This record gives sequence, structure tokens and C-alpha cells, in this order.
Amino acid sequence: METRTIPAGSLEANCIIAWEDPARAWIIDPGAEPEKISAELERLGLKPALVALTHAHFDHIGAIPGLLAAHPGLPVHISPADVQVAFDPRNRWEPYYGAIGRPGTLVEDLAPGAVLECGGLSAETVSTPGHTPGSVCFHFRAAAVLATGDTLFAGSCGRTDFPGGDMAAMRESLRRLASLPPETRVIPGHGEETTIGRERATNPYMMQVL
Repeated sequence: METRTIPAGSLEANCIIAWEDPARAWIIDPGAEPEKISAELERLGLKPALVALTHAHFDHIGAIPGLLAAHPGLPVHISPADVQVAFDPRNRWEPYYGAIGRPGTLVEDLAPGAVLECGGLSAETVSTPGHTPGSVCFHFRAAAVLATGDTLFAGSCGRTDFPGGDMAAMRESLRRLASLPPETRVIPGHGEETTIGRERATNPYMMQVL
């Protein structure tokens, strides 16, 4: 499994490109700058097969219209619990991020435990509410890689003071992630990569739930 991380937009949300088959690459959390994401795909010789969203916030979904314009028919996978938030006109931060409409290719299939498979990659949907009701992480178990969105960061965790946030749920989600193998590589929604083992040892939010 190969990955590239592209910090995009004013809030520098990490858009992750993941692939095994260059003709069927994944795009996780395309938050902004669709031209930048498409240029990186072209540079790497990749063709996208799907978009997968860890959660609904504007800084993780804003590039979807541009990507669909460049790659018509691209399915966009999301948790059913986050659909209402994702395409609500209030889900924006002007002038940096505008609201977007519901794409015609939306697939509401990221239920807890669902497995997303494409292009030789397989990821389990780990339900991690707290930042949003439908937040999920993608666990590529065979590659020991976890895309955590805004649930787990290096040294911190996602905010729970937005509408739909829940600190008690966040603690349970962090407890769930803490049970994964310590060597698991964590690619968060913002900031630098880390590992589950490092966060168990140093992250005060995760240490509280051990």
C-alpha cells in the first residue's frame, strides 16, 4: 500500500491518496484545492476510483465538486450519520470554504464495521463518534495503517464543542483506537503522522482512557 498526504486549504486538512493498483486509487478527505489533488494524482500516474470521508466538516469535503467535475461518476462514501451535517448550507466557513451540495454519486455505506474494498485495498470502517456523530476511521489492517480524520491527532484529539460533538463519545472512540496494535501507523486529518503506540504513551487524551 502506497500513500501520499496533501495538506489542503486554509486549515491544511490532510487529503490522503492511497493505492495498490494505480488505476484504482482512493482519495480520503478531499477538503480543498481540487486542482492540487488532481495534479498530484497525475504526477503519480494514478486514476481515482473513490472518495472516502472520515467525517462531514467543510474542511474535509470542500474539494468534492471539483474532483467530480474532473472525474465524473466518482463514488463518494460517507457515514449515514454525517450526511445531514455534510450538505447543510451552514457547513461552511466563508470566504475560505463554501457549502457544497449533495453529490449524485453519494454512497451512505460507512456503517460501523463496514468494509470498503477497491483496487487491492481493504479498509474496515471503525466507528469513532465524538468530533461528529458519524466520524469514522479507516483501518487498513493488512498494511497497519489507520486514517483517523479528526478523531486522533499526534498529541491531541478532535474538538467536541461543535454541534454534534460529544466528549464522552470521543473518550470511547479513543479507547477503541487504543486497542489497535501499537505499530499501527496513524495518518490524522491535520498535522504529522504518528503511531498508536506513541499516542498511547504520550497523548494525554488517550492516556486518560487506558
